[in-house]
Amino acid sequence: MNFRTPTGMSRRHFMAHMAGASALTGTALAMGNTLHANANELKKNRKSAILLWMGGGPSTIDLWDLKPGTATGGPFKPIKTAGDVEISEHLPSIAKVMDRLSIVRSMSTREADHARGRYYMHTGYVPSQNIQHPSYGSVVAHELSDQRPELEIPPFVSIGGGSEGPGFLGMAWAPFSVNSNGQVRNLNMNLTPDRLTQRMQALKMLESGFIKQNRGAAAEEHAKVLQKTLNLMTSEQMKAFRVNEEDQKVQERYGQNNFGRGCLLARRLVEVGVPFVEVSLGGWDNHQNIFPTLQNQRLPTLDRAMSALVEDLTERDMLKDTVIIWMGEFGRTPRINGNTGRDHWARSWSAVVGGGDFVGGKAVGKTNEDGTRVEGQAYASEDLMASVCKSLGISLQKTFTSNNNRPMKIANGGKVIKDLFSKKTG
Repeated sequence: MNFRTPTGMSRRHFMAHMAGASALTGTALAMGNTLHANANELKKNRKSAILLWMGGGPSTIDLWDLKPGTATGGPFKPIKTAGDVEISEHLPSIAKVMDRLSIVRSMSTREADHARGRYYMHTGYVPSQNIQHPSYGSVVAHELSDQRPELEIPPFVSIGGGSEGPGFLGMAWAPFSVNSNGQVRNLNMNLTPDRLTQRMQALKMLESGFIKQNRGAAAEEHAKVLQKTLNLMTSEQMKAFRVNEEDQKVQERYGQNNFGRGCLLARRLVEVGVPFVEVSLGGWDNHQNIFPTLQNQRLPTLDRAMSALVEDLTERDMLKDTVIIWMGEFGRTPRINGNTGRDHWARSWSAVVGGGDFVGGKAVGKTNEDGTRVEGQAYASEDLMASVCKSLGISLQKTFTSNNNRPMKIANGGKVIKDLFSKKTG
């Protein structure tokens, strides 16, 4: 069991994370229960969130806030949707479910560097040398896990790429990183129960030897971690990670690619009660040849998977309890550069949300004629995060204490975007 996760989490930290996740278990579920039965038991009055993370900085002016007929607009045309908004012609399937999604067209953020923008959009805080702030996933998992004492698997799962970490909340709330097939690198989750039990028994023998030698409380605590890890690895809920067992037609509907499988896996995970799942789709740093890249690669992949996810959650009566967030670290310049690309741009761009307590089918805020600035009220990362927390029923009065004993407001004290909760258009 000498392994390292995709986010670079050491075996020691992984075991600590497993211990924290296993500590959420109240009474163990019978091994004979099915995944569907577990889902039915867990889904009552339990909110979850799925973050669709677009790494690289997506060109939202070409997706959600088109400017046809202008020098900055590009060649894509807007199309009507099931909501009261128009979006790119290359997102026809998402257009059919836009009555369940809303666009915040007035995002204006301060970080146009990839690493800083990624951190800021994941935490609501700008990077600091003194404090590591917890990510969306860690905060949501921390706040919602008490709703589901039966959950035996990690409460924060990151699919297809590492997320930001748990910061001062601690390793128990770190992302459990898997690929789109539900596999942790160098960790065999397909061991038979007998083989797994044999390995754990061997480790227990070693642990018992240390305990008998009076090596202190650490050895006893480590033995408890091993038992909790065994409980987790043999949990019936781990079946949720076996995305390849899903009906072939469903897999095709999401798309036979990493992002499609990731979105399908996200649905399976929230179905068994995981509070927060992040699915990554990279490839948005389009400084050159942006339009064929979007038309032929990024947008078809996004369109198929995201629309299937919304449809699936709706059909299973889960969308009202599942918040969807679509965003990257920033947008891209309205100006088209000399390489037919767009560069980094944080001043005026869009994010998309849906599900939970959010209303759908509308656009909040607007940019000017050529997309170079927000007109009227602008919103920042902390405002979007505050709105997600409200939609999930998480109190915005919550204050954490950082590792240097500073009080830290949840969502950095951001203001709720009220129009996302009102059917009246702004």
